[in-house]
Amino acid sequence: MKKLIKSSQTSRFKSISQIEYDNSRGYPIRVHIPFVSEFDSPLMEFRERRDYETDDEFFQLKVSGKVLNFQLHYRYSFPQVYFLKDSDRNSAIEAIHYYFLNFFGYTVEYLYRDDYLKIVPHLPKLSLCLKFSTEKVTYWPNQPEAIRDIKKIENFLASSPVLKRIFMDLETPEMFRPESKFYQAESIVLIQNFNTVPAFLRHFQGRQALLYCKTWDILDLIEFMNRWKSGEGSKKMEYLDIRMIANDIHQNEFLNALGVKRIDESKTPPTHTLPKLFNIGFGPNTFPIISRSYVVRETDNRVASVHILGNSFYFGVWNKTEEEFLKMVT
Repeated sequence: MKKLIKSSQTSRFKSISQIEYDNSRGYPIRVHIPFVSEFDSPLMEFRERRDYETDDEFFQLKVSGKVLNFQLHYRYSFPQVYFLKDSDRNSAIEAIHYYFLNFFGYTVEYLYRDDYLKIVPHLPKLSLCLKFSTEKVTYWPNQPEAIRDIKKIENFLASSPVLKRIFMDLETPEMFRPESKFYQAESIVLIQNFNTVPAFLRHFQGRQALLYCKTWDILDLIEFMNRWKSGEGSKKMEYLDIRMIANDIHQNEFLNALGVKRIDESKTPPTHTLPKLFNIGFGPNTFPIISRSYVVRETDNRVASVHILGNSFYFGVWNKTEEEFLKMVT
C-alpha cells in the first residue's frame, strides 16, 4: 500500500522537505508540512483523551508496534491520535515518528516546536525548536518565565542537544558564554532589551538570525562587518536581520564606515532571498534584499548584500564570488 501511494504521489512527495510537530500555540499538538499544509488543516493531531470518552468512540491501529486510539476530525477529516494522559503523549509521538521515518524517509527534516519548560521528546532525526520567552499567554498551561537568569538557561542548553531554532526574549544585560550551545543553533530570533548585540554577533555560529534591539551602537555592526569581511567570524552566516526599535541608522555614515562597494545607479541589483529557517512572519522566504551596496569576503571572494531600510539592517550572503555576483546585475 505504501508503494502504491508513493508511486501515485511522486511530485507531492518530492515537495516535502520538512514535517513539523507544533506544540507551541496552546492547541493540541499538530503535525503539518510547513508552507504546504495549513496549520488549521494538518496531517494529524495529538489530543489527550477526556474522562467521559469511551473506547467505542475510537478506532484502533497498530503503529510501530504500539496500539493507538484514533478519531477523524469532525470537520476536516484528518486523523487525531488520542492518549490517555499527558505522560503517554511522548510514546504516542514516538510511534508516529518512527512510522514517518519509515514512510517519508530519513532525508526529510523533522522539527518539534515547543516551549522549553515542557517535556519534549528526544527521537532520531527530530530537531528541537524551542521558545524562551517572557510573553504572558494565559491559555498556556505552563506559562513561560521571564528570561533574566542566564545561568538557568545555560544549564538547560548544556544538558540538551544543540537546538535547531531558538526564540528568546532576554531581560538581562548578561549574555551566554562564548562556548555555549546557544550560539550553535542554526537560527535564532532574539529580543534584546539591553545591548547584547556585540556578544551575539561575535559568537553566533549559525546560519540565520533575526534580532530586535532597543539599544545598539553603530560600532558593533561595523565590528561585525569587518570580522566577516576578513573571514574571522560568522563563517556560516547566510542572513542577518536587525530591527532597531529605538534608533535610526544614519545610512551614508554607516555604509561609508563599512567601505562597501556599490552597483551603478543605472543598473538593477539582484534580489537576495533564502528559504527561511526561523518561523516568524509570513511566507517561506527571508525578506528580499535589493541593494546596490555590497561587501566582499577576503578569504573566498564571497559577496554579501547590505541594505538599510528605515531603522532596520539587512545582511544577505550570496553563494557567489564577486565576479559571479556582478554577472547577475542587469
